[in-house]
Amino acid sequence: MAIDVKSEEEPVRTVSGVLDAAAERLEAAGVDDPRGDAAALVADALGVKPEELSNEAEVSDEAAAVIEEMVQRRADREPLAYVLGRAPFRSIEVAVDERVLWPRRETELLVEVGAELPEGARVHEVGTGSGAIALALLAERPDLRVTASDLSPEAVEAARENAERLGLELEVTVGIGLPDSVEAEEVDLVIANMPYVTDSTIFERSPEIQKEPKIAVTGDCGEDGLGVIRSVVAETPSGWKLAMEHDTHHGPAMQELLRDATTLRDYEGDERVTVGFAP
Repeated sequence: MAIDVKSEEEPVRTVSGVLDAAAERLEAAGVDDPRGDAAALVADALGVKPEELSNEAEVSDEAAAVIEEMVQRRADREPLAYVLGRAPFRSIEVAVDERVLWPRRETELLVEVGAELPEGARVHEVGTGSGAIALALLAERPDLRVTASDLSPEAVEAARENAERLGLELEVTVGIGLPDSVEAEEVDLVIANMPYVTDSTIFERSPEIQKEPKIAVTGDCGEDGLGVIRSVVAETPSGWKLAMEHDTHHGPAMQELLRDATTLRDYEGDERVTVGFAP
């Protein structure tokens, strides 16, 4: 059902009509929140916030064409954040595209851990992607010394772009695991949201995840999803504190991987982040 076709019965294309048609298409495509996503897309095309949409306002041919293209992308199960080109995260908004994962709300737990550090603490994020975690931490705690790294040059480029856009100074380097420059100076906290989805279980998740960079979703996770996490723990100097995001069933295994570990629950009550010390 096209959303940009006028009929004799509806000579004026209104926001309400376009929104209803878009939501119907997204619902048919299996999108979890069709109405909310439709409102986000229509509002973006019209240059307003979703709560500012006026149902009886007329939608121009140009805006309708933009909405049509965006709704089709979302109906093809491209993540909403990719279609919009941005995602909110804590107190900031970061630009996202196919180079990086889009930041989830549950990942904000990692920022909460970092925000509790004493003044002037040193933090390094491994696998920064868009830079959302490190940049949110810098925005909330400018007194902290925060650096980041990622093995993907494309992701590092995205993180640097976000830092510049937000006016935050973040040193981001390309590399696997902890850079030599970080290991040479004691760090108070290593933050990591590494791949933890296995090649076999990725198809059990929402189709959107298959549109994200495979290296950031599954990586070398192995059969239990902990392969990459284990490698980061293994190369972190003994006694250093780590905060690591993981799958909801990984809590017990993370308790064994880290010393004096505590597992935190996300906003849905699932075990999501474990904080402890490298053995």
